[in-house]
Order: sequence, then C-alpha cells, then structure tokens
Amino acid sequence: MTDRRTADIEADADPTDGRDETLNERMDRNWAEILQELRVTQTGTQILTGFLLTIAFQPKFADLTLFQQRVYLILVIAAVVTTALGLAPVSLHRGLFRKGAKQTIVQTAHIILRIALVGVGMILVGTVLLIFDLVVGRVAAFVLAGLTLLVVIIIAVLPVIVRVNRPVQRKSSKKRTS
Repeated sequence: MTDRRTADIEADADPTDGRDETLNERMDRNWAEILQELRVTQTGTQILTGFLLTIAFQPKFADLTLFQQRVYLILVIAAVVTTALGLAPVSLHRGLFRKGAKQTIVQTAHIILRIALVGVGMILVGTVLLIFDLVVGRVAAFVLAGLTLLVVIIIAVLPVIVRVNRPVQRKSSKKRTS
C-alpha cells in the first residue's frame, strides 16, 4: 500500500517545476504549505463561528422567523464542524509525530482541508442568506446568497481552469530562487 501511495505522489509531481527534491523533502514542503493554508482558513472560520455564536444572545434573536432560526442553527453546526476540520490536521500530526507517517499526514490533511473549504463556502453563502434575510428581505437574501454561491463555485473551479490553460514550463537548470 505504501509503495502505491509513493507511486501516486511521484506521478502527481510536476517534472517540469524545476525542483530537485526527495519524496521526504516534497512531503515537508507540502506540509508547510498545508499549514499556511490552514492558518488562513482557521482564522476566518473561527471568527465566523464566534460571530454566529453571539447572535443567539442578542435581544432580537427572539424575533427571528422559523426559517431564520433554522438557517442560523445549520450555520452554527457548519461553522463548528468546519472549525473542527481545520484543527484535525494538527491533531493528526501530533498523533503521528515522529512515526514516519509524513506522507499519510500530508495526504489526509489535504483531503480534510478540501472538505473544510467546502464548509467555509457553505458558511459564507449561509451567512449572506441569514443577514440579508434579516436586513432586507427573503428575495434579496436568496439572490445575494445565490451570487455568493456563484463566486464560491468560480473560486472552486478556478484551479482546474488555470491547470488546463497553464503554459507548459520547461525544467530549468538554473538555481532555484524560491
């Protein structure tokens, strides 16, 4: 199984990227990149979660319609689960630290981070839906939540578009600058 994973990672490696690194070096670099991405998503998700948790303690919370209460509760669950997903790779790393499992950690964290990003997208769309429903009305809320969903989908599809349209790079024999 480990040999297949190694082959999969080596097959995923871009031979034209100019890097001359071992599998361990690649996993270390990939882990560092995942950590940077986690820092961004964790901060945003934790702020949104905190914001959502405070709404229930506001005086006007009792005035929410049944629809607004349901959207709110779904958002709280999504935010808490997404926050937990953002912490999961760190827990995974701690649990497998110095166990020779960096490749497994990187692969699993990659999957968890992608799921967390879906959660972030859901929270963004739902938050727009709830706030605009409260402030402006249901129709505007659905329109703007739909536009937000469209932006989230475009952001999700953007890497595929860039990958397909990316010019082929030749392997450079020059010394790496980054």
